[in-house]
Amino acid sequence: MREIRVLMNGVTGRMGMNQHLIRSILAIRAQGGIPSASGEMIMPVPILVGRPAAATRLQRLVDRLAPEHGALETTTDLDAALAEKRNEIYFDATLTQTRVDGVNKAIEAGKAIYCEKPTATETAVAVALARKAEAAGVKNGVVQDKLWLPGIRKLKYLIDTGFFGRILTVRGEFGYWVFDGEHQPTQRPSWNYRKEDGGGMMVDMFCHWRYVLDNIFGAVKSVSALGAIHIPQRRDEQGKPYACTADDAAYGTFELEGDIICQFNSSWAVRVRRDDLLTLQVDGTNGSAVAGLRDCVVQHDAQTPKPVWNPDIDSPIDFFEGWSRVPTRDLFDNAFKVQWELFLQHVVDDTPFRWNLMEGAKGVQLAELGLKSWQERRWLDVPPLG
Repeated sequence: MREIRVLMNGVTGRMGMNQHLIRSILAIRAQGGIPSASGEMIMPVPILVGRPAAATRLQRLVDRLAPEHGALETTTDLDAALAEKRNEIYFDATLTQTRVDGVNKAIEAGKAIYCEKPTATETAVAVALARKAEAAGVKNGVVQDKLWLPGIRKLKYLIDTGFFGRILTVRGEFGYWVFDGEHQPTQRPSWNYRKEDGGGMMVDMFCHWRYVLDNIFGAVKSVSALGAIHIPQRRDEQGKPYACTADDAAYGTFELEGDIICQFNSSWAVRVRRDDLLTLQVDGTNGSAVAGLRDCVVQHDAQTPKPVWNPDIDSPIDFFEGWSRVPTRDLFDNAFKVQWELFLQHVVDDTPFRWNLMEGAKGVQLAELGLKSWQERRWLDVPPLG
């Protein structure tokens, strides 16, 4: 058994706790680890990191998980934990503003780095982190979970097998209604809607769209974006009203290599009437597909109806017919867990892992350019990084 100790900073938050700790690291432990190149099993050992002021919250998490997962190590002294040689990986899912400091310390301590996105709020800082890690010779990675969602993987299969012919456009719809806390409790943390705390739809989601577009469809060449604060006031976790200073919706148009045009609407102020919380429609010369988080449906050219515009009668065509579901032929594991397994094997066996801090910096770059495009009301080119 090859145990590898992982400092997990920020896992008392919703995403860090559910996706990274419970559904990834603890799930890997429950299955007996993952195989290494030598044949022995890689077993991650989580050490939960919390701030001294939040020590009680950390203990509540441990108490909740203890009956099923046994004793979990904790610390509120990050510096001491980083100084301990046996701790090999530093993972960061803290607030964006604190992430740079934690990752910098971990690089200086010689730890392998794995962190959530965005890696910073400014491109220059994100690039500096990537270059610092490279110069220090530490392995590093950034969470890009949507690449392993079943619906996205089915979409990638269609592209790889030439289903679409020449891809023309990609249209993404993402988001749902986040209650403002006035009459219904809100379902997202309040910092998401405060710019001063690192919140904002564009900063959050353009990082996702960058790696999805780059890895699935083609490199992003230019961007035109518009943001909005649709809900100007919300109530926080204590029920107190606060002013929303960060965009809760972002509308972006992207030009990709291969003359593919992409449009993404991302909003926390939209009610869902579509197949899923995230849908991607891809239209090509030979066929189209609509992918959600887990499913994907296709319509080939031979199945495409021939509408004739006539608003004076009910449509004789049911446009939801004529689509076929892509079968689920493979077993799809949790997307976060899949990437965690790849990163653990990268650290232990030096297997390839291309989703590094520089790739993460590309997402920060697109978000920063999106914000600039919104401010200046114009198209902006996306220059190469690194």
